[in-house]
Amino acid sequence: MQMLLSLLDATIRLSTPLLLACLAGMYSERSGVFDIGLEGKMLAAAFAAGAIAAVTGSAWLGLLAALAVSIMTALLQGAAAISLKGNQLIAGVAINMLAAGLTTFLGQQWFRQGGRTPQLSGDGRFGTINLPFAQEAAGVPIIGPIYSELISGHYILVYVAFLAVPITAYVLYRTRFGLRLRAVGENPKAVDTAGISVVKLRYQAVLITGLLCGFAGAYFSIAQGSGFGNNMTAGKGFIALAALIFAKWKPVPAMFTCLLFGFLDALQIRLQGASFGGIEIPVQAIQALPYVLTVVLLAGFIGKAVGPKAGGVPYTKER
Repeated sequence: MQMLLSLLDATIRLSTPLLLACLAGMYSERSGVFDIGLEGKMLAAAFAAGAIAAVTGSAWLGLLAALAVSIMTALLQGAAAISLKGNQLIAGVAINMLAAGLTTFLGQQWFRQGGRTPQLSGDGRFGTINLPFAQEAAGVPIIGPIYSELISGHYILVYVAFLAVPITAYVLYRTRFGLRLRAVGENPKAVDTAGISVVKLRYQAVLITGLLCGFAGAYFSIAQGSGFGNNMTAGKGFIALAALIFAKWKPVPAMFTCLLFGFLDALQIRLQGASFGGIEIPVQAIQALPYVLTVVLLAGFIGKAVGPKAGGVPYTKER
């Protein structure tokens, strides 16, 4: 029971940035903006959070910096893809390359630690939150350990991520904004004909994407980690994009898909150093397990996934 709870607890922690990035991509892609730049926005936000938290000693200021940098990065990508009507795929790749190079360069210039930020401690990073009566409930069979160890004791950004799921579902399917957002991703010409600005809606979606990527990036460096490290997002943005496709652009399936990928990641950590039949499996093979299974799941179990019809296509208003 304790081993299972430990594995599930790690699953929740590891799936949090995936979930935030997946929901971020959902907003932009639902509006018709294909976003392969999730990785770059998270990486830029992680560096901003780690750097500002190291200088000020405040995790909250680090979080604000992460949100600001991620939103600015998203607006830069939005300007290229929406206003300038550039290729959305290339714009996303450019953001990824810019973030990877710039964070390493600035980290080296500012802190002289090989691109890393100083180690964070105390108020410089978020601590875990113990929910009410968690300690008292720990002795209750089954329910107690689940509440005290699995539900309680996480960082505040974990609760933000899972709270964002019902909020996203409500916004997309129960609000006028969500209806228009989904419509502009399917038929922007019809939305434009109704007198609604396609450009404005897409920029609003890009802003929300930047906000959620900011939370995801901050989680890496000032919650789960204790400072920024080179390429610390390690391809999580691409896994989040795969999870978004696997979930067919729906919030609740996206949550369960991210939990699945988080479980695979937690499992590979525990399998490192394991041996089967007296043969020790190389660590690199175990570490590649989540990525290999991501490809297998997408190739063999997803079936046909049809995204928003206007996704990836710049909109040009007809005169």
